[in-house]
Amino acid sequence: MATIDADAHVLESPRTWECMDPEYKKYTPMVVTQQSGETAYGSSGNVLREYWVVDGRIHNKQFNVGLDTSAESREMTDVKARLDHMKELEIDVQVLFPTLFLRPLTTNPEIDYALCKGYNRWLAGLNKAAPEELRWVVAPPLLSMDRVREELKFGKENGACGIFVRAMEAERMASDPYFYPLYEMAAEFDMPVTLHSGIASFTIHEAYRTDPGFNRFKLSGVGAFHDLLWNDIPRKFPKVRWGFVELSAQWVPYALNDLNLRLSRLGRDLSEDPLGDNNIFVACQVTDDLDYILDSVGDDNIVVGTDYGHNDTSTEIEALRRLRSDGKIPQKSADKILDGNSKRLYALS
Repeated sequence: MATIDADAHVLESPRTWECMDPEYKKYTPMVVTQQSGETAYGSSGNVLREYWVVDGRIHNKQFNVGLDTSAESREMTDVKARLDHMKELEIDVQVLFPTLFLRPLTTNPEIDYALCKGYNRWLAGLNKAAPEELRWVVAPPLLSMDRVREELKFGKENGACGIFVRAMEAERMASDPYFYPLYEMAAEFDMPVTLHSGIASFTIHEAYRTDPGFNRFKLSGVGAFHDLLWNDIPRKFPKVRWGFVELSAQWVPYALNDLNLRLSRLGRDLSEDPLGDNNIFVACQVTDDLDYILDSVGDDNIVVGTDYGHNDTSTEIEALRRLRSDGKIPQKSADKILDGNSKRLYALS
């Protein structure tokens, strides 16, 4: 029986971009340091000093940093430190998601491709250091659909077990036919489409500038779930597995109820097992009302993650150990959520 962290993170550092091709070095994200001005603070109470510059835009580098992890571990400058911490937390496998890519970075397809390719080469190197323990999701260059295949193929050959997608990519909803080639490739490579909290739309991101993250990062993912089912996308691509990550799971019954109400007006309805029948998995949080969730949708398609490396409302570094030991849900359900369900989602042996 393994314990699988379905949502852990790496925090990119300048070392990440050492893997960029020489021809794309001109697009390398830079770190700038604030020397004066008003003091700002991150989610851990840390003073913000460092910022990323990507394609002429400034992005916060230190806001969502989990100080219950070491810099060497969360930035993966010392893989052994990460593995040692995983062992301490009784975690056997982590599926690694990015941090910088949770927000929109560029509208330039060439820069998007350069960043994704460099990031994917970095993650592949980390996987080689611990191929069983450190799995990862590919960052596809979705502004250049003709270049996505090479990245998915590379990822599949180098330990990747999923495809990273945000709620809105290229200013399009997830049901847009633009993404049909991606879904066909996901089925071909047997890699789930994992919609992680975050958004790639500058329009929405800027509109919610003062939002603490709920609208931009959480509700956008709930909307993507609703959009995919409303437009029957899972049935159009029956071999694709779908993951909804770092959104909690308490919203699932609400979204399904709303879908049923709307579909019934059109003479349509959802199946009795809308998650299972559509190959959809949702990552819960230990702060969710798990009894309510399991009573509503069962325990076959729920996974759990720690949000390792971050410090936001989804973060619970002890989540997996708590779920197994606190007795709030039946042990059989806990075992599924911690092991079997993640293995099915990510096709882990």
